[in-house]
Amino acid sequence: MSAPHLPADAALSPDRRPAVSTSGLRPPSLGRTLTGCAAALALGLNVIFCVGFLLMPVALLKLLTPAGSRPRKWCDRVLNAIGSFWIENNARWERASQSTRWDVSGVSELVPGGWYLVTCNHQSWVDVLVLQRVLNRRIPLLKFFLKRQLVYVPFMGLAWWALDFPFMQRHSKEYLDRHPEQRHRDLQTTRLSCERFSKVPTSVLNFLEGTRFTAAKHRSQESPFVHLLRPKAAGLALAVQCLGDKFSSLLSVTIVYPDGIPTFWEFLCNRLPRVTVRVTSEQIPADLFGGDYQEDAEYRQRFQAWVNGHWAAKDAQLAALHAEVARG
Repeated sequence: MSAPHLPADAALSPDRRPAVSTSGLRPPSLGRTLTGCAAALALGLNVIFCVGFLLMPVALLKLLTPAGSRPRKWCDRVLNAIGSFWIENNARWERASQSTRWDVSGVSELVPGGWYLVTCNHQSWVDVLVLQRVLNRRIPLLKFFLKRQLVYVPFMGLAWWALDFPFMQRHSKEYLDRHPEQRHRDLQTTRLSCERFSKVPTSVLNFLEGTRFTAAKHRSQESPFVHLLRPKAAGLALAVQCLGDKFSSLLSVTIVYPDGIPTFWEFLCNRLPRVTVRVTSEQIPADLFGGDYQEDAEYRQRFQAWVNGHWAAKDAQLAALHAEVARG
């Protein structure tokens, strides 16, 4: 898929500005604040129970068992089951405390035994809860790249390691220019993390924008897309290089908050009236498997063209969904 021509000033056109208003959210009230407190308590208790009492003992056992052994494989199965149980518990307190209307399509054909590469637009920390609720037990437990420093976070660092979340060492361009050997070392470390996914069905999530969408970031980037920031293809390329022929498909998840983008606290307080989620599946081009994004300029150009085409299609889908909402 090649990237369409996108004018550099497209995002600056007054009639093509992205919808980022939060005016349609339910107004704050004492009752909703109390709901938010109760939801936050339920979230915290779920973390303590599932991570502290269920996951940690198995994580410690995994730490003591050799890689590739039968006990380690048993630990991995149990750990992923605990992760899915944690997500389902979150969905339970969400249903009990909130009256958000969910409009979801495109998940009926998914199978939990496949390998999936998942991309999604990123607007709020709420996106992660939305993705987990919509995709839990329909595909394998979502894994996403984390900064290597997070492995040292007390309690959660061990949990992320146990669940095989891949950790990436991120350096600035200036640092890598001074220490080019580090680029290949980091790449190899990340590749080894990804290779673990080739042994069991896995879903790898990548927020292509690399950060949450805001109007200010959109303007500063001079993004050619109306509802999206510019995509960063390197992380996706790494996953495709390592596991491309394993992936059943690329899942493109599009999230729209028709009444405005909520903060995490606004979501907990039941101030979000509606959320729309569309999941579409597409094949990853076979000629992108096994390339070298860092060193092969021609491959990098082809990969970026495919990503830009994918992102342009998502931008068009977002425009259509916003137009549908505007029509009522």
